[in-house]
Amino acid sequence: MADAPALAPAKVNLFLHVGPLDADGYHPLASLVAFADVGDRISVAPAEVLSLTVTGPFAAGLDGEGDNLVLRAVRALAVAAGTPRPGLAFTLDKRLPIAAGLGGGSSDAGAALKLARDALGLSLDDEVLAAVAATVGADGPMCLHARAAWAEGRGDVLSFEPALPPLPAVLVNPGVPSPTGAVYRGYDSGPQATADRPAPPSDWSLPTVLDWLAHQRNDLQAPAVALQPAIAEALDAVAALPGARLTRMSGSGATVFALFDTVEAADRAAAILSGQRQGWWVQSTVLS
Repeated sequence: MADAPALAPAKVNLFLHVGPLDADGYHPLASLVAFADVGDRISVAPAEVLSLTVTGPFAAGLDGEGDNLVLRAVRALAVAAGTPRPGLAFTLDKRLPIAAGLGGGSSDAGAALKLARDALGLSLDDEVLAAVAATVGADGPMCLHARAAWAEGRGDVLSFEPALPPLPAVLVNPGVPSPTGAVYRGYDSGPQATADRPAPPSDWSLPTVLDWLAHQRNDLQAPAVALQPAIAEALDAVAALPGARLTRMSGSGATVFALFDTVEAADRAAAILSGQRQGWWVQSTVLS
């Protein structure tokens, strides 16, 4: 019998400062990351062999993917724990768009690792699981912890930020993919920025944080828009919503977000945009 599904929350980069390619072929970055109360759902049940079934509104986007991050992460967990490959059947309810800048695959892997730890009775803490998550992607550890954090280095140097207030938000994806590799190549061909970590806001009240975020940036937004003009259309649409205080793209796109003063304002804005753009993915949420 499967356990109750676990949430694999959407990751949102409130800002993303990216430096030039380094000698090792990586881009240094600085970001403040928050997690939504919406995301994919994943459950697990005992089985003869390790397997993954994908359902949900965005399941088709993973057709033909082959080795999903969930399976890679659980196999890596077995190696780290010194156990045989586990017999576990995972079911992933894919509710987040694919290639959306929301860390969906890494978040799925993080949730699966916690479920596998419990199902197998492993006495491993979250730090050990985070090290396993790092083997499947640089943002694996942040998505495993799923806590507001400053991310630096390649995204793997984390400083948790418990003072970040809940941020009422609307997430919007215009239904186009934004592959990370292509966006970074576009960034490399244009003006280079720096992976500067800004000084924190003078206080962590919601109005001050919103004003502070307005002075930050997402250095991947311009190259992503150049590759997918629909992202610019989505940014304009959320900026026009009543009460929107700040709009920005998350990660390498194509999801954009708007921040609001209240949950009620975000809910109203999401309802308006859902009526205007019925083919888009629109979700009101709270980021924290």
